[in-house]
Amino acid sequence: MLDRRLRIGLTALLAVLIAAISFSGGFIAGHVLPSLQTAPLAPVEQAVPSTVLAPAPSEGQNEATPEELRELFTPLWESWNVIHEQYVDQPVDDRLLVQGAIRGMMDALGDPHSSYMDPITYQHANDELSGAYEGIGAYVDTTTEYLTIISTMPGSPAENAGLLGGDQVIAIDRADMTGVDAELARLKVIGPAGTKVHLTIAREGETEHLEFDITRDRIVVSSASGKLLEGGVAYIELSTFGDNTMRELKTSLRTLLAENPTGIILDLRNNGGGYLHTAVEVTSQFLGEGVVLYEQYGDGHREVYESEPGGLATDIPLTVLVNEASASAAEIVAGALQDSGRAQVVGMTTYGKGSVQTWVALSDAQGAVRVTIAKWLTPQGRTISDIGLTPDITVDMTNEDRLAGRDPQLDRAVEVLLEQVRAAA
Repeated sequence: MLDRRLRIGLTALLAVLIAAISFSGGFIAGHVLPSLQTAPLAPVEQAVPSTVLAPAPSEGQNEATPEELRELFTPLWESWNVIHEQYVDQPVDDRLLVQGAIRGMMDALGDPHSSYMDPITYQHANDELSGAYEGIGAYVDTTTEYLTIISTMPGSPAENAGLLGGDQVIAIDRADMTGVDAELARLKVIGPAGTKVHLTIAREGETEHLEFDITRDRIVVSSASGKLLEGGVAYIELSTFGDNTMRELKTSLRTLLAENPTGIILDLRNNGGGYLHTAVEVTSQFLGEGVVLYEQYGDGHREVYESEPGGLATDIPLTVLVNEASASAAEIVAGALQDSGRAQVVGMTTYGKGSVQTWVALSDAQGAVRVTIAKWLTPQGRTISDIGLTPDITVDMTNEDRLAGRDPQLDRAVEVLLEQVRAAA
């Protein structure tokens, strides 16, 4: 997720939809019963004579619609009136109708990264970037067929319940997740602290599915943490690019650099992204100067983002770790450090999210629209949309490795870093 939140009001188009709540006039169209000769298994529908028109927009609806849009909006108002006058279960929830209309507009763009976030989803998204959210406390992979647990957070409800890396969530609250986008499944798992979620798990080596009842809690996530590995190698893991990332990263860097490490491994695996400006700031801690990325807009305009001065680790040997779940802002950092020759990248080809989104908050606390505003390119002008970044050194990590507690990607990254140190000696 590479997003820049903008708190602005509804656009005129969405304002019209909200205004619709007060204007649902019109008339009920006539209908006749289906023919008795209809096949027994045919849908039970009412045949409407072609001469019968849908309820026309009322005077109030027309007044609420800008004159230049009235013809375009006529089918929308007709549908609105049909629902209010003919739908069997009344009254309908006008707010849900408006949310559905907004969702439909975003879906019509055909862009998987442009979408409507209802108020709850929007709140969850903000919470995660602020470093805290309510859920079960697990890192997950949403690029797989089923939502897959990568690892559990220490002391989290997920760890206490016994979830393991590699577990596949095949049902949530006994609802089958087959064919359900893994990101949507993730949103079903998170929820208010104190509430329970039932997960049905497929685990490698188990012949039957496992059932877990997990009580959600408030999860506080450190977006940047570090430690010193054997051989004097500093290891820094970034889990997101959020509100606290830079403060936590600088703290980790200062602490580790005081130990005079031989080099640094920057782990961006399973990092789904975050804020654009944070990606630039993170890159600047390791890249003394140069281009971080380009933003390419639809009108041909290109904006350049360059490294900011004052980085704490611009000269020390550096290796970057990525995998299939490294996306967006994580790919920006890895791409900049790779293209500049600052670091070698180790792991697996990344997710491939090469676009920039902005979050536009809607009025009346009705959530937000998330819309793609630009494509981004690496310093060498590469696009990674649906392709991903290819690491300099490819190293896989299997489920067997995870279950056994092995990390061949990290092991290889250490080797690459030490080779670099020896070559510079």
